[in-house]
Parts: sequence; structure tokens; C-alpha cells
Amino acid sequence: MSASTLATIGILSIGDMGMGIAKLLVAKNFSVATNCAGRRYALKDTLERVKAAQVADLATDTALVKQCDVILSVVPPRDAEATAQRIIDALALVTRADASRPLYFVDLNAVAPSTIKRIQRKIEAAEIPAVLVDGSILGGPPHLVPVAADDKDTTTHTVTQGDWNVPSLPTSGPTDLASVPGGYGAALTSALNMRHISPAIGAASGLKMCFASLSKGYSAIAVQSFTTAERLGVLPALRDAMAEIVPGRVAQTERALTGMPPKAYRWVAEMEEIATTHREEGGFEADLFKGAAGVFRAVAEDSVLGAEKVGQRKRGLTGEDVAVAMKEGMEKKRKKLD
Repeated sequence: MSASTLATIGILSIGDMGMGIAKLLVAKNFSVATNCAGRRYALKDTLERVKAAQVADLATDTALVKQCDVILSVVPPRDAEATAQRIIDALALVTRADASRPLYFVDLNAVAPSTIKRIQRKIEAAEIPAVLVDGSILGGPPHLVPVAADDKDTTTHTVTQGDWNVPSLPTSGPTDLASVPGGYGAALTSALNMRHISPAIGAASGLKMCFASLSKGYSAIAVQSFTTAERLGVLPALRDAMAEIVPGRVAQTERALTGMPPKAYRWVAEMEEIATTHREEGGFEADLFKGAAGVFRAVAEDSVLGAEKVGQRKRGLTGEDVAVAMKEGMEKKRKKLD
């Protein structure tokens, strides 16, 4: 750890959320590292973004665990256990410089409590110097909010770097990162807007599942509603009825539809994790969110919306176009099946 930085934080992997967190931590005087070799998708784009964000791209996972004080796992839900296993395997092969100081592995993925507990058991069984922190992310990637120049200066459009807009990061488990030895814990939790909510592994992940049930679950409902209305020829009438009867829901539905396409492939597994959570923890049948997973699978695999990427949007920029694209995709699928 450099004397000029608070600590070295590893991030796996550097997608949109991981990059936002990396930029925030660098701005807050942390050193940030990753291993891009483990990122299977958009590797060229990732390498360029990593370099621009002043993130060290280490060649191996063993180098990552040697150099980092904390590793944040920010991957699609389907990759959460495999990513934890990468760290377990790497730690089993190395000797950390300070054997008395464990590596803090913070799982920030959208997984069921039973999944994070399974990861905990794997770490314990491996007998490695690692401490698991159960975490979750509520909100979008961190980003810098520009502050306008002095109101008295009307001659330019200059902006200055202002505060960061940061999502909420609840954590749980026996360890509260704010109190870890080394002096950087409080700064890290403050920078990441972390709040320790429970000593129980599974609490933070469970909170994420319940929160995403309401937000992303509504997106699945909106996709079905707007697509079916478009196919019936009543989408304008549906929008008019919403504006008249539930006006507050119009903007909510538009956001739910237009923000979803680039993330649909990730949300398939997340809906399955939510279904597991409600079945195991709430006692409900898994059908509701298994169905939501099917909706996002259709978006990702059966429509042009599945090719959308954050920052490179072409389709689905309006709720109406989401419905049109889904209608086209579902009709093509039906023809293939006939």
C-alpha cells in the first residue's frame, strides 16, 4: 500500500457499476486494482476504461490478493460464486505480506441469502486469511455531479467538480468494515456510502432481493403490459389512461422501460435469485419471479434490445419503442416456433 493512498481496493469486475466505484475510490485517494483477464465480455473497451480511470490491471488473481486490502465483487449474479472461488483459489496459493491482516472480501452482488451463505461456507472450509462481508448495491453507479459556476458569472458555461452521487451500500455480517484495523475502514465506508445493518450474513443480500423485487419486478410487469398493449393496438390508449388515472406512474414506467434493455441479460439471474429468496425466506412459490426472469430473457435473447449497451443506446429510448421492439421480437419467435 502506497503512503500516498489510504488502501488498495480490488474490484472484480470493471463493468458499469465497477467502473463507477473505481472512479469514486480513486477520487477519494484510494488505490484501485483489478484483473481484466477474468472479464470475458468487451475486454478491449474494459482495458481502455481501466487505463483512463487510473486503475491498475494486474495480470493474475494471485497478484490481486497479494496487493489488496479489500476486494469488492461486483459481477452479474450468475458469476458471484465463481468470482468468490477465484479469490479462494488465489489466496490458497499465496502468502500475504502481513499474515495477521486478512483480506476483506465484500460480495456486493444481487444474490439470495442462501447463495451468500454458501460462499461463506466455502471460505470457511478453505481456511484462508479472508473475511467475508455480505453487501448489496441499491441504486445506480456512482457518478460525479457537476456544480454550476458562480451564478454571477454568466459569460461561461464552466462547471466545477462537485459531490458524487453514490448509491446506498448496505452491509452485514460479523465484520463492520468501518472498524477494521489499518485506519482506512471509516474512510472507505464513508466514500462508498456503506451502512452496516446486521451482524448476520445474508441480511444485506436479502434486503437487495426485497428492494429489487419492487423496482426491477415492476420493470418486468411494464414490459409485458406495454408489449401486449402495442400488439393489441391500444398502447396510446393505455398511456392516456395512465396519465388520467395514475399520473405519478407515467414517469416511473417510462424509466422502468427505457433503463432496462442494457441490463436485461443480468436481470435474468437476479430474478431467479429473488425467486429463491422469496421461496426460502418468505415461504412463497417461485413462479412470480421465475416469470419475471423469463421476461428479461425474452428481452435479452429474442429482441434487438438485447444488443443495447450503456452509453451506446440505439433502441428502447422510449417506452413506446421498447414495446415496438419487443412486439417485433416476440412475433419473430412465434414464427420460428410455428
